[in-house]
Amino acid sequence: MKPKGTSKLKAKLLGVYYGNPAKDMKLIIIAGEGKVTVSHYVHEILRAAGEQVAVFASNQFFKMSVLHKFLNDAWKAGANYVVITAPLETLQNGVFADLPINVIATTELTDDLKATDLLKMSPKTAVLPLSNSKLPELKDVKGDAKIVTFGQTTGCDIKTLKSKLYKRGSEATLMVEKDVINPATFISGEAAVNYMALATAIAHALEIKNDTILDGIANYDPENK
Repeated sequence: MKPKGTSKLKAKLLGVYYGNPAKDMKLIIIAGEGKVTVSHYVHEILRAAGEQVAVFASNQFFKMSVLHKFLNDAWKAGANYVVITAPLETLQNGVFADLPINVIATTELTDDLKATDLLKMSPKTAVLPLSNSKLPELKDVKGDAKIVTFGQTTGCDIKTLKSKLYKRGSEATLMVEKDVINPATFISGEAAVNYMALATAIAHALEIKNDTILDGIANYDPENK
C-alpha cells in the first residue's frame, strides 16, 4: 500500500490546486467489513462532542481527485473532522498519498489488509483489532504511530467483556482502560458489538469522554438515515 511515485506526484498537484485543505482538518480513515456503519457511529460521537464533521462513506473505489475535491468542499463548509471509509482497492492504489492522517482504523485484519500496510500510510494513531491469532503480527509492528487495540483478547485497550443481542438492537459491556461503559445501538448482531467497540476505540484515541461516546452511538439509527 506504499504510494507509487505517480500517486505522490498527483497528490502534490491536487494539493496545490485545492490549497491543501486537509492540513486544517483531522482525517479519520476506516477500513474493513462494516466500515460504513462505524463511520456513522464516529460521526454521531463527534457531533455529540460539538465538532463539525464531514463524512465520505462508500463501499466503492474512488479516485484521488474525487477525494481531494470532497476535502476542499468539507473545509469550505467548516468541517474540522473528516471521516472517510476506505475500500481495500482505494488503500492499495495510493489514493491517500501525502495526506495527514490523524487516525486509521479497521474492523478486521486479513491477508490482504495487514497492520504493517496501514502503518505505511504514516497515521498519527492506528486503531486495530486484537485477537490471539493476530498477536504475533501486532508484536512485530514498528513505526511512529500510536496503536490502540480493541477486541475480546486480554490486553486490549478497549475490551469487550460481554454483549446482549435483541430483536432490534445490541448492547455491549466495554472496558475502556479502567472504566466500564455500556454502549447500545439500534443495530442487531454480534458484528454491531464489534463496530461499537471500534467506534469507541477511535473516539477514545481522540480523547472524547465516555458519556459523549455513549450518546453518539445511541444517536445513530439507520432507519432515520
